[in-house]
Amino acid sequence: MPSTAGRQTPFVLHASTLARAHTYLALAAFLGALCIGCALHYKKIVKNGVAGYPEEWFPSVSATIGDWYPERNIFQILIAINSGPRFVLVALQYYLQRSPTSSIPGFLLLVGILRTLSCGGWVYITSSDDHDVHDVLMISYIVLNAPWMFGSIACTPPSHTASRRRRFFAAIVPMLYFFIQHKVHRVPGAYTRYSFFEWALILLDVAYDSSAELDFNAADLKITVGTIVSGTSEADKIVLSTAEDTAVADTTSVPPLFSVNEKQVLAAKGDKEVAVDAPATSAAQLSTSLYARARPTIAFVSDVYLSYIFWSVFTALVPTLFYFSVWELGVAGQELTLLSILSPVLLGIPPFWEWAKSREGRAINHGLTLVGLAAYVVPSPLGRLFLVSFASAAAMIGVSADWLGGEGEDVPYQATVAGLGFLVSSLSKHANHTNNPVWPFVDGRSGGYNKTGLALAFLAILEYSSRPAPALPAKPAKSSKAAPPAPQPHWLPASAALGALLFSLHSFLSEASTLIAWSWTGYPIRGPVPNMHGSLTHLAEALGLGLAAYSAQSGSDVLARPLWLALGGGSAYIMYAYKDWLGYAGGLGFALFLMSVIPTVWARAAEAGKGRPGRTMGAVCLVICVFDVVSTLTVAYAFVPGGMWFRERTDLVLVAQIALIALAFDWRARPSSPHPPTGAAPHRRATLPQGAHYKTQYTLVLLSALSLLATVWRVSWPAVVPVPHREAARIVRAGIWTVHFGIDNEGRDSQRRMRDLIKDMELDVVGLLETDLHRIPFGNRDLTRVIAEELGYYVDIGPGPNEHTWGAVLLSKFPILNTTHHLLPSPDGELAPAIEAWLDMFGTEVKVVVSHNGQEETPLDRELQSKELARIMSESYPGPVIFLGYVVTKPHAARPAPYDIMVNDGKVHDIDEEDYDRWCEYIFYRGLYRTSYARVSRSTITDTEMQIGQFVVPKPGEVVVDESKEARYMRAWKEELPVDHWFPMEYYPEVGGMRGHFYHVFNTPLYYKIPEGAEV
Repeated sequence: MPSTAGRQTPFVLHASTLARAHTYLALAAFLGALCIGCALHYKKIVKNGVAGYPEEWFPSVSATIGDWYPERNIFQILIAINSGPRFVLVALQYYLQRSPTSSIPGFLLLVGILRTLSCGGWVYITSSDDHDVHDVLMISYIVLNAPWMFGSIACTPPSHTASRRRRFFAAIVPMLYFFIQHKVHRVPGAYTRYSFFEWALILLDVAYDSSAELDFNAADLKITVGTIVSGTSEADKIVLSTAEDTAVADTTSVPPLFSVNEKQVLAAKGDKEVAVDAPATSAAQLSTSLYARARPTIAFVSDVYLSYIFWSVFTALVPTLFYFSVWELGVAGQELTLLSILSPVLLGIPPFWEWAKSREGRAINHGLTLVGLAAYVVPSPLGRLFLVSFASAAAMIGVSADWLGGEGEDVPYQATVAGLGFLVSSLSKHANHTNNPVWPFVDGRSGGYNKTGLALAFLAILEYSSRPAPALPAKPAKSSKAAPPAPQPHWLPASAALGALLFSLHSFLSEASTLIAWSWTGYPIRGPVPNMHGSLTHLAEALGLGLAAYSAQSGSDVLARPLWLALGGGSAYIMYAYKDWLGYAGGLGFALFLMSVIPTVWARAAEAGKGRPGRTMGAVCLVICVFDVVSTLTVAYAFVPGGMWFRERTDLVLVAQIALIALAFDWRARPSSPHPPTGAAPHRRATLPQGAHYKTQYTLVLLSALSLLATVWRVSWPAVVPVPHREAARIVRAGIWTVHFGIDNEGRDSQRRMRDLIKDMELDVVGLLETDLHRIPFGNRDLTRVIAEELGYYVDIGPGPNEHTWGAVLLSKFPILNTTHHLLPSPDGELAPAIEAWLDMFGTEVKVVVSHNGQEETPLDRELQSKELARIMSESYPGPVIFLGYVVTKPHAARPAPYDIMVNDGKVHDIDEEDYDRWCEYIFYRGLYRTSYARVSRSTITDTEMQIGQFVVPKPGEVVVDESKEARYMRAWKEELPVDHWFPMEYYPEVGGMRGHFYHVFNTPLYYKIPEGAEV
């Protein structure tokens, strides 16, 4: 036995000391910065863009830590020192809480790391550095606080009452309250109140983390570092060092811990002996062992990716077929391909069902689904539609076999994988300008990654085909006293619930910004912004699915109870009835609800569909078809016979969705006895396998982090700052374009082609019509994302999908001061949207109106709409106005046609009243000097040309000196005007134009002189 003479005493550090050090360092950093800042730069740090001292008298956290030397530098040094204890704190809590029977500690470890990194992000990237990134990281930190806090409470033993009490009552409730007050109810001029909320958030958060000290003290957790020369070493490891009797007494209060393996390779300091407690292992054996251990994870990833492929094909079908409906402006016939998803009725044939749920059948259906992805190579829209329809039929058969063909734990596993695949699909759109990168109508020219998606799908199918067969479950022993089998529930309610849930997910959550479009009200911005806050939708979805996985693992059925349904229905009502942050908060609650009930609804369908898969899944798909059609008719009622019955009835559609989902809930009264009555049909309780539960939680954290990173990437990318193209000359170029829902004549996404023409024409203000794509027929897309990010525009996306219009969008290089969304009178036909906006053009406030009026078939609508637009324009007379709209009238048409009403009652001028070759698009103006007018052909992007008016804005305080017809129609050659006024030469037809575009009708832009004496 080695001698112990001269042995050093091990160093023992109480873990609670580290927790206390973390608290002191954090408080010193924030409070020190506050004290130094107030002492050295008080009036500077309380001043903001609205007011200064004495109106504002308390600084915000951002101003305190981010603007001035030396407080910023001292603060950052202390935070850097505190990062060590912070990470150690997370690790120690994981060590204390980990258990082989729960995945929550591992999940909390990941959340804690992400929470710490996001905290460091908003601390080191202040609002002065990048306001958007600072806000995104701050919101991410707040959102991650929810699972961190609730998870920590769940892992805190009930006997630790002091810790649990401090965590819940001293942190969660006030912090959420202050954050809502801080972000939602903030008003300009109340920055001091804002600052109190922000500081309360910081101090309460530090107080919350300090409660870890109570846990460490209760467990007597210590870190021992030193040298012990004996058979086994306790050096360099964390130990639970307590007296034996204390340890025994605490076994019920401390969560079980994994013991550190005492038979390990040791090399004690000063010893020559090395203990090796493992046989020699060859490299090949080690590689095989590692692969065998990784194979379940690889299989899980493959399953999630194949689920993503299903959702990609499923969501591509309706946009692919609706291309024909849009061109026909009515029922085209191709809509019948929607019925291809009714293919699961074939599963009612027993031999086909047996084949479909076999390994071979599932692999073949996965392969056939890829036909829909490969359809992107087909140039014909009709050919792509046939291929996507075939792939959709195969995909529905495949997922029906997956969802209904399993037994026991396979059903909740398949449901969870379906939810994860859906979240991946939504995330891929969020990261790719709202286009799914593997959609067949998106190719490499429009942001697609079709080849990559196909290659990964082939690898996933290969992995699935070569996967070892699962072990067959042991058959239960027969008993003569076994209770008779419970009656099987009826298949129709379960089918209706699953169909309604699939439609709801597709309609509301397949794109992260759809819920934001529902709540959007324009400028000044009082709610979420699509490209910045879409990640909150993903976090709500992840939290909902995480709750479902936790509930399944714990065996709880709380998510199947009517109270949970009431919470979901209440959230849906708030989403429907309110706007801005409150409406979006309701949408987030509804998103959480929909994702949380996925395992429950799937389990009900699997239970009811046992032995009858054809009718069960056939009814599911029929419900989806009905909802797809009815939801479209709420806005497209004017083009379909009988459509008026569903005009603007999104409320009834939403109620029907929730009512059908309710059929999957457990409406039975809770029995007083734990044993159900004989003959009752108990619902199948969804339980996840232990390994799948861990992987689900980790995947949700990963997807949430990726969504936040995608948002940070977008908002922090060196974007083009919105600046007018010709500021020195005070020139404004304004264009109007009806863009046919962002699908070109070839049936492909047209955002980038639109971007190219807008960029070449150097437009400062753009009105885009037929732009509300946050609907299933258009793929739930945002038409403005590429143009705004890559060219630099302020954006008002106009009335949302819940307003039942075809959409109008305003893009502006000038700051948007205020916007009002109008629904123009439409007693007979489709609802007409209009955006009334005030823009700051070189210091002059100019009203810009963008509208899409009704069709020729509804003359009363057009008359009433024209009168309303004339009223809007005349309200600001004689102030400057630009009207960009779709009017449907002949030039100089007498009343009740729109032209005379809008020009005379609106007190505006036509862009060129001598241009008689117009019907739909018109540009009117007042109080500006028009210098050019151009009409640019559409190429194959849409069915309508682009019209452009060029104006010069008078200096502030000046007005147009002469608005007579003679002064306005002094025509000129371009050479008579400065070069700043010239349109691009490449678009003249004699030089061939650009990408199929050229100046048409006049074959050149028309130019006009500015009257003498004009102050420009």
